Amino acid sequence: MWRYGYRDWQREGGETTLFPLEVQLGLVAGATPALAEVAAREMAEAGATQARVLERLKRHHGVAWGPERLRQATCEVSEGMEQFRQEQQTLRILELLERAGNSRGNRPPVLSVGRDGITLCEYRNRCWEVATAATVTVYDRRGRRLGTVYLGFAPQLGQQTMTDQLTALIRDVLQRWEGPLPQLAYVTDAGDHETAYYRKVLRRMRHPRTSKRLKWRRIVDYYHASQRIWDMAEALFGRNQAAARGWARRMCRVLKQPHGPSRVLHSAAALQGRVTMTKSRQEEFRKAYNYLRSRTKFMQYADYRERHLPLGSGVTEAACKTIFTQRLKLSGMRWTKPGAQSILNLRVVLLSGVWDQVYRQFLQSQDRSQITTYEPKPTTKSKTAA
Repeated sequence: MWRYGYRDWQREGGETTLFPLEVQLGLVAGATPALAEVAAREMAEAGATQARVLERLKRHHGVAWGPERLRQATCEVSEGMEQFRQEQQTLRILELLERAGNSRGNRPPVLSVGRDGITLCEYRNRCWEVATAATVTVYDRRGRRLGTVYLGFAPQLGQQTMTDQLTALIRDVLQRWEGPLPQLAYVTDAGDHETAYYRKVLRRMRHPRTSKRLKWRRIVDYYHASQRIWDMAEALFGRNQAAARGWARRMCRVLKQPHGPSRVLHSAAALQGRVTMTKSRQEEFRKAYNYLRSRTKFMQYADYRERHLPLGSGVTEAACKTIFTQRLKLSGMRWTKPGAQSILNLRVVLLSGVWDQVYRQFLQSQDRSQITTYEPKPTTKSKTAA
């Protein structure tokens, strides 16, 4: 393909060379829009590697790319699609809320938010840091999950990007939703960042249109709470594994009953006064006991079940696996934060089920691009003096 390039007349201007023909054809990193989409989507799939994607492009499309070309195309598509991710994720959630409102059941639909972290190694610094995943899930009137949209971000000190993007998505949904307000739930473990997000953001959040204070129900994941019961059982009964298993299983059932957390704590305190424990076992018991005691108001699982609210953060826990582990933590993989984020941007769009909509909107924005040219000034005929 013959093409002409236009370079900034100031050599030190910093502007890249412009190829009008590429712009008009919508080429992305020298590839057609269709080829760029195929490459980016292959890179977003679970278990993908650069070598595998390059081999598929050559076998199915006759394209012989190198790793640099593939990374360049993936990065450009990722940046372009990220501009429209929130818009399409919002529309997806609104669609799910509409379906939930029309479902059968005796409880209002539920809009559930979750957030969790997972360790991810950065290649340059060779250190393990915490990346973040978030989910926004809609449940119908019977408590059945209808769908989920995902967010994922590379490790960042303070995780402020995740906080900003998740808050913007929630506000956008509430701003556009015209129906009755669903039940709002925040289901996570008791991690520092997860707790801080509820305390500093959700608990203070007001409705974008009415400015009324929103009622978010904070739910500590049931399975993390039950793990503390098992920790107390091991500390109380020591090597008597049969007694420990019996008490722990019984208390896990009690935990889901009315006033469950208080009943579990009373039983544990009564047993503590009758047994002798070593200092290490006393310390383990104290940590587990205080974990339940300080979060009792967020563990009213009997009430949550009656309202058809989720008891566990399994959706978010699974998101960490599907977003990160299945793509970025395969054997021999090495990542930089910008490279990881390019893949994460594509992966959350794919998992949220809005890939076609986001890429279509991205292409439409490319079609509307115009090349600015300088028009010559109109010439005027000179008048001859009489």
